[in-house]
Amino acid sequence: MFDLTWLAGHANTTYTHHPTPITLTPKSPSPSSPKAKPSFSTLISSAVPPCRLNPLLFNGHLQTMYTAVKDAGPAIHYKRQIFESTHPIYPGQFTVDFVVPPPSAPSTTPTSPTLPERTTPFSASEFAALASDDDDTPMLVALHGLTGGSHEVYLREVLAPLVAAGWAACVVNARGCALSAITTPQLFNSRSTWDVRQLIQHLARVFPRRPLFAVGFSLGANILTNYVGEEGAECKLKAAVAVSNPWNLEVCNVVMKRSFVGLEVYMRAMGKNMMGLYERHKEQILKNEGVDEERVRGCKYLFEFDRVIQAPTWGYATEGSYYRDAQSVDAVLAIKIPFLAINAEDDPASRIPHPIHKNTISCIDAIPYEEFKQNPYTVLCTTNWGGHLSWFQFGGGRWFATAVSAFLMKMHDDIDLNVPADAPANAKKGPTKKFPIFDPSNRRLIVPLS
Repeated sequence: MFDLTWLAGHANTTYTHHPTPITLTPKSPSPSSPKAKPSFSTLISSAVPPCRLNPLLFNGHLQTMYTAVKDAGPAIHYKRQIFESTHPIYPGQFTVDFVVPPPSAPSTTPTSPTLPERTTPFSASEFAALASDDDDTPMLVALHGLTGGSHEVYLREVLAPLVAAGWAACVVNARGCALSAITTPQLFNSRSTWDVRQLIQHLARVFPRRPLFAVGFSLGANILTNYVGEEGAECKLKAAVAVSNPWNLEVCNVVMKRSFVGLEVYMRAMGKNMMGLYERHKEQILKNEGVDEERVRGCKYLFEFDRVIQAPTWGYATEGSYYRDAQSVDAVLAIKIPFLAINAEDDPASRIPHPIHKNTISCIDAIPYEEFKQNPYTVLCTTNWGGHLSWFQFGGGRWFATAVSAFLMKMHDDIDLNVPADAPANAKKGPTKKFPIFDPSNRRLIVPLS
């Protein structure tokens, strides 16, 4: 019998987590059970709304391709601050766009060609005036997807309800993205956690009372997951969300190249976007001795760009070694804060066709289900339908944006964030032996974290 629930827009939602998830302390205990503490998985399932999608976009390809339809999205206004990296090995600049109230009167000043729409620069005095020892406003740090930035509609759809509810927010623009300049030969990469680390350290210092949260989208979700795993129990975030994380980058690369649509639509489109970044920043990029300009000109697909620019820039031998080192699957095991991941099982980046029945889907190898079962601080929410950064609903809007904002507001409004989560005893223990020990964050690119 065929499942026809998609005709009504009903997607199936599944939660994968540890048998004994962390428990959280509510701000207002229940009168009937004053000592009761909700489990993290229960809190998530109560906050996340049912997934109801546009039945006309009935598979992951249609959902994903619909992102190309022009949509103004919510009008979020930003002030941009340029930070100088404090990293001893990777200096240079990165930009952060802070959400600000809309101007009281429409601006007559033409939009700057060096800044995205509705974005103006901070003056030194304006930025310095932000610091406050008393401000306890919840604040969200957002990381965009590949070649994106603070201007992306999917990102603004998450920010809008939170900002309307009184939250502060900012977006870390990956180096070279969102019309930002680069001052060293490196663009961003999928494991470059140092800029978000520096920003969060800065925010914790200038806003010591603000509870900090984070959300990452696609490539930004991979970076955020790596960051939270690297920080472990010392992470300054109260909770984090990863949306459409590709997780296993090597698997995603194989999957994309295996089909005509994956190669000629998705890989080519991403390669074109990366080549646009290259053209904008090639004067700096070509200062890297490992980058061959003639080989770059022949790039059509994302993996070719990663092979001839990203790999030599960062010291990797091949794009495969880059993907294996940068992927965030193992980082899930090191997370020690409340962490929610949202993925669609029909995301074109995660689908593995059956080797015999090539038109059917038999497994989704890129999503780390087993790793989520091992870590009580993490919960994976998957839907059987929704595409990549899509989940378009009938009538407009994206389901994941509602889910993310609802979860974050529930964490802030209902949970006492000053009380550490209770984890199973075996999750609190450190290693009991010297060797062998598996360290999820000890990957092959040797670099100080800050």
